[in-house]
Amino acid sequence: MKYLNEHLFPGQLGHFLSILSLVASLLATFSFYKAFKTEGTPQKAGWLRLARIAFALETIAVVGMFATLYFIISHHLFEYKYAWQHSSKNLEVKYLLSCFWEGQEGSFMLWAFWHCVLGWILIWRSKTWEGPVMFVVSFAQFCLATMLVGLYFFGHKVGSSPFVLLRNELAAPIFSQPNYLSIIKDGQGLNALLQNYWMVIHPPILFLGFASTIVPFAFAMAGFLTKDHKGWTTPALPWALFSGAILGTGIMMGAAWAYESLTFGGYWAWDPVENASLVPWFVLVAGIHTNLIFKSSGYSLRSTYLFYTISFLLVLYSTFLTRSGVLGDSSVHAFTDLGMNVQLFLFLGVFAWYAPITAAKTNTERLLYLAIFAVLSTVGFWYPIFTLLAIVGGIGVFVYQINKQVPTIVKEENTYSREFWMFIGSLVFFLSALVVIIQTSLPVFNKLLGSDYAAPADPEFSYNQYQVFIALIIGILTAVTQYLRYKDTPKKVFYKKLLLPTLMAVAFSIAIGFFEPNLYTKQGPVFHYALYLATFAAVYAIIANAGYIITGIKGKMKLAGASIAHIGFGLVLLGILISASNRTVLSINKTGISPLKVTDKENSIENTTLIKGVSTDMGQYDVTYLRDTINLSNSKTYFEIGFKGKNGGRHFNLYPDVINNNKGGEGLTPNPDAKHYWNRDIFTYVTYLTDPKKAGKDTARYQDKTVTMGDTMFYSNGMWVLNKLELNPVASKHNFLPTDTAFVADITVINKTGLLYKAKPAFILKNNQLEPLPDTVMSQSLVFRLNKLVDAQKQEVEIGVKESGAILDFITLKVYEFPHINVLWIGIMITVLGFVMSIIRRVGLMRKKGASSEMNKLV
Repeated sequence: MKYLNEHLFPGQLGHFLSILSLVASLLATFSFYKAFKTEGTPQKAGWLRLARIAFALETIAVVGMFATLYFIISHHLFEYKYAWQHSSKNLEVKYLLSCFWEGQEGSFMLWAFWHCVLGWILIWRSKTWEGPVMFVVSFAQFCLATMLVGLYFFGHKVGSSPFVLLRNELAAPIFSQPNYLSIIKDGQGLNALLQNYWMVIHPPILFLGFASTIVPFAFAMAGFLTKDHKGWTTPALPWALFSGAILGTGIMMGAAWAYESLTFGGYWAWDPVENASLVPWFVLVAGIHTNLIFKSSGYSLRSTYLFYTISFLLVLYSTFLTRSGVLGDSSVHAFTDLGMNVQLFLFLGVFAWYAPITAAKTNTERLLYLAIFAVLSTVGFWYPIFTLLAIVGGIGVFVYQINKQVPTIVKEENTYSREFWMFIGSLVFFLSALVVIIQTSLPVFNKLLGSDYAAPADPEFSYNQYQVFIALIIGILTAVTQYLRYKDTPKKVFYKKLLLPTLMAVAFSIAIGFFEPNLYTKQGPVFHYALYLATFAAVYAIIANAGYIITGIKGKMKLAGASIAHIGFGLVLLGILISASNRTVLSINKTGISPLKVTDKENSIENTTLIKGVSTDMGQYDVTYLRDTINLSNSKTYFEIGFKGKNGGRHFNLYPDVINNNKGGEGLTPNPDAKHYWNRDIFTYVTYLTDPKKAGKDTARYQDKTVTMGDTMFYSNGMWVLNKLELNPVASKHNFLPTDTAFVADITVINKTGLLYKAKPAFILKNNQLEPLPDTVMSQSLVFRLNKLVDAQKQEVEIGVKESGAILDFITLKVYEFPHINVLWIGIMITVLGFVMSIIRRVGLMRKKGASSEMNKLV
């Protein structure tokens, strides 16, 4: 059948480029390997030239795939599954790029793109290390290329192509028609959660961080390949610092996205996908510190090998976690399973065994390791526990090779040396990462072991109960270690220099505890006081490192990179402790109105329902739901919420919004909004919204009750009392004419919390006909109607009462106050600045060393 109006060339071009990428990366891998194996021979130049040509073709292929896919998405070519599944015609231009990383294929393509960029910098700057380092990078490119080809080998699909046609992937009657494209009016659109500007910039930065972890790993592998176990650490260090800075920035951009787009009630919730990106950073930072130790003292070379390797493997493991579908029920932003679980596992397993195979001294050992991996992987198809054994086994064998081949200093380290406590800090970082990844991997263990271990009842506290003590240790080590010298430090000198910063830290911590007392007490006194100690550790890190810049390096800022980064880390830790521990819920429900059920995720006590136009007390503010507006360009409904400060406080409006769920989801997705002050944020999001399909449909019926003055009647949220009956009152909310005869019932409504409301239903007698004039208590969903006068002498009347949600136009909100959250954001920027300063210094030292080596050759 010939289909009409299809654009087949972009897809054909994309498929060709994906195959070219696969072939070119394999050729580059082989050529770079031969280039370093022929070191010192005439053949090296030829192999290196071929390797660079192959890598250039690889780069052209990846950039071409990127451009082709963007063309398909931006031109709304819905004959392609990727465009139909991830984009729509009404999507804002700035979100077209976000369509790339919503899908797995686009994420792998972005990863491969960054490898190309990093690869050319390595070719330009690595000099003698180019061959062995680019051999590793090119092999990783080959593995990524297999994720995008979407070809079948021996009946098994390898990869998932973003260039497949929709009609080839979905079996639907529509594709029996040649003009099916005229029926497909639009795509499924971008996930509502991703329609935020942070999701345009956060994923590229994060994936650059992920991609960059391969460079320290590649240098470590190059150390084994060349048997130069010391030389690789010098060029690896600036790259590790770069990776740490970029990956950390990407992680915190994700935190900012969560703060603005997710209803975590903050910037971090120990979500599994958050953890999967954080854990490699922890281990990478540990590796940076052991690298510095080795450069200055000769210790910790083995640890540096191990940490750089594990940080890269953890990036691959996080890829498996987020893309295998195993976290689909436990994370708000994990990918769904594309049927690539085996391939994702092999991606991780290959590199888990790539390290020991590379480190092996003989071909016999290499063949043995390859056979072990093949057996474990094969058996893993039937017994999933062997998949775990394959990965752990590969790491174990690599540790064995490290201990077997890498030299170490036998002499015991001095406990008053900088390297000793830096190593302890690195070890604490590593153990922290281990704790987090084990907890995060619970769904994986259940799947591999066939178990059914339940997640903790309070997931956040299950992490925080350990991490607060780790933060305490790291904060103190960050403060004191700078004052130690390498190899040995006179005790008197050490304590003398540290005395003033310690006293200042104690004083400032007490002041913070006095002015911003920690309010988080629900987990008991031990955890409560641990938070105070962690606050001291954060303040100590800030003050001690600031003092070291002044007294230790005499204000020489070119040497201050590490101290600046440590100050930033202390500020991040302090910002987290104050803003999270003292986070206050302003929206405590005082009205008794709550559409939320006990089974809902949100606590009804912490959510206030606002009736449109009715001012509601919310602590230091009177809050009013003013209006709502639908933005047709992005399909979001914005709610204007007015905050009026009491006692001369500031007035401002917030605009939380909701967007209809797509991708088969039901209901609405809320997006928060926040008012930013220098010392706090007011943060709010919608937790319940009246269903627009039911608005205006009042199906409730009046319940008629005969009552006399003073009688008390009950309703679902309290009671009401008939106070008196009035005949032709002078003042009334109803507009009576002078010729009318009117009766008004004065009613007081008392809800469960004791709040009072007035209602005055009435009727008018005209020409012996009664015309009822109901009155409504909006906030209680009550309508009163005065039906008739039963007995004038007894002042007995019949009143109709009904409770109806249809009379209300309301929303339910949660409102937080985050004190001093800017300390966190400022700390992040200062930390990154410290990393950048350290990178510049290390690159400068390398250039000086290189220039000195060239001069020595000339002499």
